[in-house]
Amino acid sequence: MKLFDLDARGSTAAAEVRGGTATFLTMAYILFANPAILSAAGMPFGPVVAATAAASALASLLMAFGANFPIALAPGMGLNAVIAYQVAPAAGSWQAAMGLVVVDGLLMLVLVLVGLREALLHAIPRDLRRAIGAGIGLFIAFIGAVNARIVVVPPGTVAALAREPRAVMPPVTFGSLREPETLVALAGLVVTAALLARRVRGALLLGIAFSTVLALVLGVAHPPQGAWFAVPRFETFAKADVRAAFSPHLLPLLFSILLVDFFDTIGTSTAIAEEAGLIDEQGRIPGLGRLLVVDSIAASIGGLFGASSVTSYIESAAGVAEGARTGLHSLVVAVLFAIAAFAAPILGIVPAAATAPALVAVGFLMCKQLTRVDFAAVETALPAFVVAVAIPFTYSISHGIGYGFITYTVVQLLSGRARSVHPLMLGASLAFAVFLVVG
Repeated sequence: MKLFDLDARGSTAAAEVRGGTATFLTMAYILFANPAILSAAGMPFGPVVAATAAASALASLLMAFGANFPIALAPGMGLNAVIAYQVAPAAGSWQAAMGLVVVDGLLMLVLVLVGLREALLHAIPRDLRRAIGAGIGLFIAFIGAVNARIVVVPPGTVAALAREPRAVMPPVTFGSLREPETLVALAGLVVTAALLARRVRGALLLGIAFSTVLALVLGVAHPPQGAWFAVPRFETFAKADVRAAFSPHLLPLLFSILLVDFFDTIGTSTAIAEEAGLIDEQGRIPGLGRLLVVDSIAASIGGLFGASSVTSYIESAAGVAEGARTGLHSLVVAVLFAIAAFAAPILGIVPAAATAPALVAVGFLMCKQLTRVDFAAVETALPAFVVAVAIPFTYSISHGIGYGFITYTVVQLLSGRARSVHPLMLGASLAFAVFLVVG
């Protein structure tokens, strides 16, 4: 395993395989969630399942050999909804929307090659980068709690907002153990926590396995109906209309997609690197340029396959929590996604409630970054706090980062510390301000 430099990073092949498997299980939901969302744009469900699996496998393979980093990639949640509900209707077809995604990736690649994306990451203050990791941890834990139905949207809120969108209502409330999904998730979380406390290897995987078995017993999960394997169909491949993507009325949408893609990956790579200890003494990520090149190419791969923009997945933190530190982790994920193109019905056995405990546990592990923030330095600690809470509260990594950046820049300027603001941070804050007002 000299190719992945396991010894230098303090890892083993077993840890990488465990980590890759854990990451795949926590992000396998995208095989079903992505087609369900993109079908709203008129895209065929079955072929999008195949496109999602193939694009994720190819992008993760590139990350393994091109960057040797423990990050897996797949179509980004959030961006796929923008493509389905906003871009495709404005563009007139899903083919034009995918063309926009291809262009987004190519433009992102240019920004990486000229050094802008990497330079901006290094311009972000260390405490803000730590807060990004913690905020994403809270975001992951929140997703897990929602999947477990520990957190639910009150029916009264939905009805009230349908009548009056500006009404002030409680956005979420608590679930009930009468729901079998909640029972499965809480039981899985207790088992996972006990395994972590006893420092059992593969704790997250064992927790997912336990939760899945319990879900089958309680009727939350069911064996596949009909065939367990299916030959994939790639009817959406190479259908992206790149020429249509340059229509003037689509340029604002292109800017929005570009900005979200730009900062989502910065947040994800920072969080994973901090958690895995893959940073140098200056807080920089060795080989970051290669990682960002792969991520940019992956976006275009997603558009080419008809799977929406493929991006780095924060669920990779589940693999890091299992000890993964190299690209071998991403190779394992790539192989599993390739298999999933043929075995999608089998993956449907694992319900969201069974992976929810792993997400909550990973969120807990990532939140320890907050303990390293210097809360005595209010001028950086308060913006860091804004980042940490805004990411889960807005349900968006890029929006949370944007609010934190703007807060940091304004606080520095008003407190007479203008010279401490890097020009790239100032530019990013202005770009976010425009995005949050217009977008």
